[in-house]
This record gives sequence, structure tokens and C-alpha cells, in this order.
Amino acid sequence: MEITGAVLERMEMPAPYAKSRPISVCQLELDEPQQDELIVRITASGICHSDLSVVNGVRPRQTPMLLGHESTGVIEKLGPGVTGLRVGQHVTLAFLPRCGECKNCKTNGKLPCIPGSKANNEGTLMNGGIRLHRDGEIVYHHIGVSGFATYAVVDRRSVVPVPDKLPAPIAAVLGCAVLTGGGAVLNAGNPQPGEDVMVVGLGGVGMSAILTARALGRGRVIGVDRSSNKFDRALDMGADEVYTVDEALAKGIKAPIVIEAAGAPGALDNAFNLTDVGGKTVTVGFPKPTVKAAFTTATITGEARTIMGSYLGSAIPAVDIPKYAQMWLDGKLPVEKLISHHIRLDDINEAMDELDQGRALRQIIEF
Repeated sequence: MEITGAVLERMEMPAPYAKSRPISVCQLELDEPQQDELIVRITASGICHSDLSVVNGVRPRQTPMLLGHESTGVIEKLGPGVTGLRVGQHVTLAFLPRCGECKNCKTNGKLPCIPGSKANNEGTLMNGGIRLHRDGEIVYHHIGVSGFATYAVVDRRSVVPVPDKLPAPIAAVLGCAVLTGGGAVLNAGNPQPGEDVMVVGLGGVGMSAILTARALGRGRVIGVDRSSNKFDRALDMGADEVYTVDEALAKGIKAPIVIEAAGAPGALDNAFNLTDVGGKTVTVGFPKPTVKAAFTTATITGEARTIMGSYLGSAIPAVDIPKYAQMWLDGKLPVEKLISHHIRLDDINEAMDELDQGRALRQIIEF
């Protein structure tokens, strides 16, 4: 079938992207779903830093690639072998499919699926196939989803059913921002009653961590960022206190659980220095592969510190996404506050500039 999608033609083109235009909105051919695959009509997609990180080359991928991974939609067609789903069902797409059989899948979300990670790195679906073509040439999939398009073929293991009454923009952000930021708090940080949570980096993932920490209500929620222009929104999300990085360090503000959600050089160092004795530093950020952090071994040992990486919020999407959906339906997790802009697919290059300059939290494409 013919679809419309946003294809990254080449990485590392110069910003502003509205001028260099690395992404083309064009017509593509979408193949029929094969074994254990299905077609989803995309209804909404969020624009995430993980998309921008492919555009600017921080996370190298094959090109041309149809971008988008924080997406939701309605099942259009089931391929061979797909059970437990129905045409017309509303679903959120998970950007890291889980085979459920490898040794990593047996860690209850702590480690990413081995074959799922391999497929994502290679720009294919779970079984190694590619279902996107343009003028007879292949177009790679973006981490199993490629949601900046009118339709997508995805693996059954990339699909999580959600309630039909869940609005599409809400269902979309559950698939990455909330799953990652919320899971960093809920699964990796796991605050106990009375334990404060600090979030360093107040983008979409960081704000999701703020929302989740507030919903848990275990202790104070503290927001930290290099820029104070995000503070009003963080307070609206439920932060009790907000500081610039320099203020927090100068005042000796610390917390037993600190979530690093910036992914910028130096962010993990700052998060570590803001973690209390005996505390846990959880990092979800993805800076350039060459970026390194510096920790004093004596501090880690002498203060009984823990440093933990959390990919995809240490989550099992099939378990965690319905949990967050129910929290939203119950009025406990107002993730609509994450959405700062609604845009057209044709505005995708301009949207990358908004994200790159820190002027947008979550931009939503509605189809």
C-alpha cells in the first residue's frame, strides 16, 4: 500500500533543519505484513530527543530511515500468526520489542531484549525484515516503529493494547516519554516512603519522571535544569522545588534518588554530585558515545553509592503501558501537561529545530 512518511535522508546535516531539510515527507510503499506482523494506522506520534539524536548523528543509524517511535494507532490488518489482537483495536507502539525468551528478557525489564536490540540497531523489524520501500529501494525502520507515517507494519511484540477511550496524543507519549521517565522512577529508582526524588534534565522524559514521582507521593520532588525557563512547567507538573544546576550544587541540595534525564555532557557528573550518601543515581540520558563521566571511586565505596543505567525505564511495555494508561484514566498522571505543541507532518524539520533549541517539550503529530 502507498503511505506518506517522514524519511531522514542523511544524518549530521547542519542546523537549522528548517533550512538544511534533512527529512523529506514523501510517498513510500508499505509491504504486506508477514509472519507475526500487523499493519497499524497511525493516529498520533510524539517527537522525542531520540528522533533528534538520529538526525544530528548522536545515535548513528542507517539511512534513508523512516523516523518516529513514540506512536499510537489502530490495527488495520493482522498478518499470519498474530493472535490476541483484533482489527480496530487501539494500540501504543513500543520501540524495543521483547522476545520473552532471551536471557535479558528474563531480568524483569532490567536489560533490553537481545534480538530486539539487534533489530533496532540494524533498522529492521524483529525477524530481520524490511517492509518499507521507495522507488524500489529499501527504507530502514526506526527502532521497530517508524511512526512518522500514515501507516506502519510492526512486529506483534511491538504492540501494546490500550483502552479505546484513551486520547491518541496521550496514548502516544505513554510509549516513550512516560515509559522511560516514569519507569526510571518507578522501576529503577523505586523510592520508598519518605524518600525524595530529584530529576536532572527537564525535557519530556524528565518531566515524565516528575509527574510519576508526584503520583507516587513518596517524598519531595525536586526539578533541576541548566535553564530556569522550564521551572514554571516543572512546578505545574508537581515539583515541590526547582533549581538550576549551579544553584543546587552551591546550596548542597541532595536527594537519595536522582534521575539523570538530560543526556548532555556533564549531566551524569552533576546528577552523581547531587545524590546523597547511600543514594542511587539513575541515568536514562544518551549523550554522544564518546562522552565519559568521572566518578571518584572512594566516593562510590565510602558513601555506598549506586549508579544505575535504565533503558526504556527498565520497563516491560506490555505490563507498564497499561499501568500508566489506567493512572491517567484515574486522574493520577496528567500526562497531557507534557504536550506543548500540535503540528503537521509537513512541519517535521521545523519541529526538530524547536526541540533542538529547547523551545518544545512534546510536539504531537496527529494524522
